[in-house]
Amino acid sequence: MPTSSARTHDSARPSSSGGVQSLERAFALLERMADAGGEVGLSELASASGLPLPTIHRLMRTLVACGYARQQPNRRYALGPRLIRLGESASRLLGTWARPYLARLVDETGETANMALLDGDDVVYVAQVPSRHSMRMFTEVGRRVLPHSTGVGKALLARFPDDEVRALLARTGMPPVTEKTITSPDVFLAALAQVRRQGFAMDDNEQEIGVRCLAVTIPDSPTAAAISISGPAGRVTEAATAHIVPVLQQVAKELSRALDGSGTTA
Repeated sequence: MPTSSARTHDSARPSSSGGVQSLERAFALLERMADAGGEVGLSELASASGLPLPTIHRLMRTLVACGYARQQPNRRYALGPRLIRLGESASRLLGTWARPYLARLVDETGETANMALLDGDDVVYVAQVPSRHSMRMFTEVGRRVLPHSTGVGKALLARFPDDEVRALLARTGMPPVTEKTITSPDVFLAALAQVRRQGFAMDDNEQEIGVRCLAVTIPDSPTAAAISISGPAGRVTEAATAHIVPVLQQVAKELSRALDGSGTTA
């Protein structure tokens, strides 16, 4: 039988990526729990991860002791409350990292640039750089909106299967914000199909009359995230859209590389 020190040495041995294998496995389990909605059983974790049950049990016991997971009365495991503080701090930093890229969008398009995340069923704005025009759009950082009436919401939901989008819309409802807001799930799903075909989303007077928003997702982002520009409909015309969308897409790619650690600061 291996000694305690031997077990410790084995769990802390380097992984093929050069990191510590037990840490990689623990974070992978947390991500699988998040993918499953925040609560999962050991057998489900074993099936999803391919790890032996004793290994998973040992890792989960450690995560519970540290407060990053908790065991429910039904013996299933849930994400723990200490993750909230980490998530809040990471969200603030994400906005800080994004600001140079949003500033570039303002320089190249002339319009207000935003970054937003999908947080549960809501869209939350985490960063913004305002336009230099006297007539400009203000969406304050920290504002939460339902995704069906925004360009960033459409861009984010276009990444999900239609049945998941329908389930989200059933939970949130589709209240009209303006007379242009889409309030039919079928019409909204048709709009998402168009987003997938054209590679960008548009909010055309759907959140605020007189305002258009163009948005794209950040590819390979560790969390569902999108960037956008917003401006008066008289400036964000069809001709302007043809210029702005490639800029949005390029900046999104560069921001994606920066977020995964392989890019450089803009």
